[in-house]
Formats: sequence, C-alpha cells, structure tokens
Amino acid sequence: MNGKLKIYDTLSKSLKEFEPIHAPLVGMYVCGPTVYSNVHLGNVRTFLSFDIVFRYLIHLGYKVRYVRNITDAGHLENDADEGEDKIGKKAKLEQLEPMEIVQRYTTDFRNVMQQFNILPPSIEPTATGHIIEQIELTKKIMANGYAYESNGSIYFDVEKFSSQYPYTELSGRNLEELLNNTRELGGQSEKKGRLDFALWIKAKPEHIMRWPSPWGEGFPGWHLECSAMSSKYLGEHFDIHGGGMDLIPTHHTNEVAQHLACFHQKPVNYWIHTNMLTVNGQKMSKSLGNSFLPHELFSGSHALLERGYSPMVVRFFMLQAHYRSTLDFSNEALQAAEKGFTRLMNACKIVDALPVSNQNQVDAQAILEQVYQSMNEDFNTPLALAALFEGVRSINAVQDGKLKIDENNKAILVKLYNEMVFDVLGLQTENTQNENLIDGVMQMVLEQRTLAKQRKDFAASDAIRDQLKVLGIEVKDGKEGSTYQINL
Repeated sequence: MNGKLKIYDTLSKSLKEFEPIHAPLVGMYVCGPTVYSNVHLGNVRTFLSFDIVFRYLIHLGYKVRYVRNITDAGHLENDADEGEDKIGKKAKLEQLEPMEIVQRYTTDFRNVMQQFNILPPSIEPTATGHIIEQIELTKKIMANGYAYESNGSIYFDVEKFSSQYPYTELSGRNLEELLNNTRELGGQSEKKGRLDFALWIKAKPEHIMRWPSPWGEGFPGWHLECSAMSSKYLGEHFDIHGGGMDLIPTHHTNEVAQHLACFHQKPVNYWIHTNMLTVNGQKMSKSLGNSFLPHELFSGSHALLERGYSPMVVRFFMLQAHYRSTLDFSNEALQAAEKGFTRLMNACKIVDALPVSNQNQVDAQAILEQVYQSMNEDFNTPLALAALFEGVRSINAVQDGKLKIDENNKAILVKLYNEMVFDVLGLQTENTQNENLIDGVMQMVLEQRTLAKQRKDFAASDAIRDQLKVLGIEVKDGKEGSTYQINL
C-alpha cells in the first residue's frame, strides 16, 4: 500500500505520521458510556468511528489492545463535582439497586453495538472494578504535591499544576478566562481554587454508591477513573486516546493533568476526537425534540422520521462523513445512503463471478491505491467510499459486458472489496428481499385492522394487535395511522 498512516492529533492540532511506541503493538483507550440510560446516536457515532480505527489498524498488521471502559459510578450530574451520581439518581427514581441500572443499560449498550457490527474492545473495564487503583493513583498525586484533602474529599490543585505544566494545552482555552468565567458552585468553599476538581469525593449520607478509603467513605471522581484504567492496562505512556469532542475541555484536559501529576509524562502520542451529530441542521438534543434512539431509527417510530432504516444503512450513512466533521441526519440523506449501500452490496455480490478476459480495461491497482491513500489520510472513510464507488462502476460495466477485465485485476478487486467493505468498514449484507416481504405482509395486516376499526369491530382490531404482540411485533396507533415495530 502506498504511503503511511497519518492521524490528526488534537493536542498538536496537526496530522502526524503514525509511529507506535512498541510496533507492532498498539495501545488504544476510548472513554466508554456512563450506563444510566439507553445509548443514543451520538454515542454510536463515536464508538463506530473508533471501530473503524480499530479495524484498520488490525488490517494494517498491528496487534491492538483496545480498552474501552464502562462508567458505572462517579459521574455526577452536569459533569461536575457536586450533585447526584447519574446512576444513583436513576436507581432512586426506579426504586432499584444501582447495579440493576448498570446491568440493564450495559446490556442495552452492548446489544446496540452488536446491531451496528461494532467490534467489542479487547478489555472493557468498569469503574467500580478499579476502586483500589483509583485510590492508589490519588495517593501518588497527593504525594507529588498536586492534590489536597478538604473535609474528606481530595481535590486536584490546578493552580499549582498550571505553574509547571500547560493545563489547557489540549483544549487551547485561555486559563485566565476560565478562572474569570468559572461560576460559584455549591461546595466551592472546600476547594482552594475555582478550577480545582475532585479526585475522590466524600459521600453524603444520602449517596448510595460508596467505598472505604484512607479519607473516609466516598467515591471516585469521573476523570480519575479513566486515568486509572488506561494506565493499568496500557501503561504510563501509550499510543492513542479518544472520545467525543465534548470531552476535550474538561474530562480529557483533567485526564492529562492527572497523568502528568502522577507519572511526569503525557499519557499518549495521539489524541483522536469525533464530532457531533445534527438533525436537519440543528444540534441533536432532547430539549429540541430531535433526539432519537437507535431503535426509533430502525423502526421509524420517531416523528421526524418518514420510515425506518436498517442498522447497516445507518452505519454506511455515518461512514459517508469524516469522523472529525459534523454529521447531519435527514430523511433525504438516509434514503440516499440506503441506495448507495444497496449499490455497494450488489457490487460485492457480483465481483466474485465477473467474467474474465485476456484483455483488460480496468485499472484495479489504481482503485486499490486510492482507497488506501484515503484511509491513510486520518481514516478518511468518505474518500475511501468514493474510490470504492469508482470501482463499482467498473464492476457493473464488466458485468454488463461494456468493459473487459483480466484475472489479475479481478483478483485485486475481489480481495479489496472483501477486505475493505466487510473487514475494515464493517458493513454486512442484509436480506432486504425478506425485509420487503415482511413489510408488505405487515402493511396488509395493518390495513385489515384499520378496516375492522372502521366497521367498529373493535374486538377483531384488538385481537390482531394482541396476536402480533405475542409474536414480538408491537403496533402503535398515531394521527398518521398505524405503524409496527419488531421486538425480537
């Protein structure tokens, strides 16, 4: 393959040639979910992006240890040091044990990852499983003089740290402005400085999740968890750390600070951050009513969706935008992605059976080089797809007898499409014929139910709904008519 892999590093704000510390070994840490609610599409985009990074590094021959944590404690409301634990709050609301909440939403997260064909990480550690490591890390930071105890809580001394290290280097923000703009918070008086953040928090009487420590019962700070788990499984200095760009200003900035204060060196060589999702040009948020969950996207049950889209169509859609650019959801864009996905899958089906000739009019090597050149340029999946679609035109032309291809060029295309489409991009074929058949049958059933309601035969209408429910198909009635959702 031509060229070497280059990665955009958030810290240096530049494209850097990828040079692993201990090639062919690669260590990569990605901040995982806080498991107190269903995984949303913004999460999916982030983890799908790192799935591509993981897959491509493996494809290039690296042996990757990919660590992605589960935050099951210590993440407080508003990402602050005060307020309720997000998991503890949900547990109180639903009158469940916190670990029941953790189990429910960890299972949901893993199921959604599987639906999108996102590979599991090499190691998936939990915050609650690494309390000892977090306490030990806190002790080291205190011993090095960068943290202090206040009323049973341990805070990181940002002012002292920033006198020796560039605290805002990752975010590029102005430290003085941050200090001036930091609003007064409850419990602020416990801290020496306004920007100081908690490594360990003293548990109030009502706080459910708590552990013993040298400073009394409490729980770890959210930022500390990732520092403890990344350094345990990847060492004091590793290759790649990633997450959503929303983590840069606070979470990742504080991770860097903790790591430097403890180990006197930066944690990683490459910081990778994914951009956010928008819907019809607006930021995706619950308050705007434009935030939808994966199952709503698959079923089309959300008001903003004209119909449902399969997981692989959504995966293909997400790959059409570079991970560092915003991605805008719209029905038109999803429908166009569906057509593109179908076209690519059809080409993958026929490439193996293309008729060969002694003559050749297809430059398969040029297509291959363009695909790898795109992927080597910071995992540029949209450009790689564009190159693959150039090849699709040639594949279709050969199939139609308009172009000729020899054995060697066909072999290049077969290998390229099998490895790049399925192994690297992680796309899978879908039985759209069966899906269309099921949808056609369901529309007939729903029409019969509507007719039963119109003739006021509500017993028959309810019977159809109840029988479908037994089969795992939920019928929903709305202003625009009835829709169905398969919950198998």
